[in-house]
Amino acid sequence: MARRLVDPPYLAFPLRIDGAAPRLAGRSEHIRGQIEQVLFTLPGERVFRPDFGAGVKALVFEPNDTPLWQITKRRLLASLAEALQGEVDARSLEVEVSGDDATLTISIAYTLAAIGHRESQVFSL
Repeated sequence: MARRLVDPPYLAFPLRIDGAAPRLAGRSEHIRGQIEQVLFTLPGERVFRPDFGAGVKALVFEPNDTPLWQITKRRLLASLAEALQGEVDARSLEVEVSGDDATLTISIAYTLAAIGHRESQVFSL
């Protein structure tokens, strides 16, 4: 199958082997994987990148209220801008954090830098 230049193949995350070759992912799946890595990696967890990650899994026992959403949004914008550099137009990055009861909802919208296509992802924690 021939791939177009605007949708190059990426290694799937987490790395999986299908038969004799590694599983590949498209651009959208690859970027979603990068966003998940930023969301669920605690700052300081990676040895050579101590500032990588937003650490949202550490927010499980925090009060689900506006101050938490504002802090989370700031952390995410900074972390995502760095992690998605080159893939996503940094000026187009929009993060919305909200919640109700026991659910924290994170909506991330962005424009793919290479093709100008707008996408969004929603994560509920």
